[in-house]
Amino acid sequence: MGTAHNVDGEAAFHDLPSDDVRSFRRGFRGDVVIPTDEEYDEVRSIWNGMIDKYPALVARCHGTADVVAAVTFAREHDLPLAVRGGGHNVAGTAVCDGGLVVDLAEMNGVRVDRESGTVRAEGGATLGDVDRETQLFGLATALGAVSQTGIAGLTLNGGYGHLSREYGLALDNLVSVDIVTADGQVHTASENRNEDLFWAVRGGGGNLGVVTAFEYALHEVGPEVYAFFVWFHGDDADAALSAFREWTETAPRDAGVLAFTAHVPELEEFPEETWGEPAVAFLGSARGESATDGEVFEPLREVATPIADMSGPMAYVDLQSMLDEDYPDGLRYYWKSVFLEELTDEVFDLIVRYNESAPSALSTVDCWHLGDAVADVARDATAFWHRDKPYMLTVEANWEDADDDDANVDWGREVFADVQALPVAAGRYGNFPGLNEDPVKLLYGDNYDRLVEIKTRYDPENLFRMTQNVPPRTTDA
Repeated sequence: MGTAHNVDGEAAFHDLPSDDVRSFRRGFRGDVVIPTDEEYDEVRSIWNGMIDKYPALVARCHGTADVVAAVTFAREHDLPLAVRGGGHNVAGTAVCDGGLVVDLAEMNGVRVDRESGTVRAEGGATLGDVDRETQLFGLATALGAVSQTGIAGLTLNGGYGHLSREYGLALDNLVSVDIVTADGQVHTASENRNEDLFWAVRGGGGNLGVVTAFEYALHEVGPEVYAFFVWFHGDDADAALSAFREWTETAPRDAGVLAFTAHVPELEEFPEETWGEPAVAFLGSARGESATDGEVFEPLREVATPIADMSGPMAYVDLQSMLDEDYPDGLRYYWKSVFLEELTDEVFDLIVRYNESAPSALSTVDCWHLGDAVADVARDATAFWHRDKPYMLTVEANWEDADDDDANVDWGREVFADVQALPVAAGRYGNFPGLNEDPVKLLYGDNYDRLVEIKTRYDPENLFRMTQNVPPRTTDA
């Protein structure tokens, strides 16, 4: 899986007019890396070790003018174009074979405006970059749950995290964006400026252009929250998951929990005799009134005798980075999600059974509790459609050895096939897309046609097609 050699990158580079390449590199403030450069293998590598692609050029941008230059060069030379923010998209769309990568990694500045209650972050910033600055003032915006994730892909496709049920998706917290479209123009989009473009980028993924800056609304969060992290034996899965289902029915907005099946890791926090055994765990947090002593989580904590309980008051930035070590660069990943109307016994039976058969002990099956602030927003208010679903199931196949690729991807697909066949399952989530093998319409529901119209206006030649692509309408359609 992936390209076995760099012929695509080298051949595509040598096909480019040398004068044009020299001119591009001279006018570029950042670095333009080509296949013969020493750092080429480093800059083409991304988080998912299963992705092995060879671009012709990697344009490491220092500012918006560099992004404009890179987009213009790719368009004029008919090159495939990929955009790298944090490089964490599991399908590997941050890099492409034989094309140009717009690398925003060095565009990671973050500025908090306390008077307006907003934060402005460049397109290459990570969650950790944003949290570090906002928490200086006891503020946060709703982002994800792994600090090394880039804000760009997370936000453009939705963005679930610890704050979602109280403050909505990451994209719901957007105040404005700066975006470079396929014609090389720079637009600012907000509720009262380029409104259609603003509607489309909130859920439309990378289909509309390169977002160079995000402006988010801030909320009073932290600096300390209550973290809930408890592991139970696999034999207690039925009781634990049933308690989780019941808890979600009355849970307050300022508390949230993710339930998942896993195998006990070989870490000192866990009794050695339990290492490697099937388990079920809860990860969550509470703020405000619900944070007091974690009492809100007692119905979950008391379902059985835990293997380990690592709950307690914690700095918000530590909560946000708690899972970082579980998802290191270079591990191999295949993640896929489907929304659920309810958590049925059939759902629980499947995730317990498949947890026991997982070929990798690093893999998990996760149940996200959604709803509340996410569901408060009308489904046609942004391009993101599946707001009405109260739950999401995510299959996370995580493993180390390339020789095990087929076994782990097959396992992930088998889990997913059985779950999506249930009558309570529907749709897809753009940030956990497998390898982009499913029809893109499953993401957008009744918003799809409007998204196509906006795509056609801003990218009629489909320059931005590396992600879960929404093709523009053709003239003869």
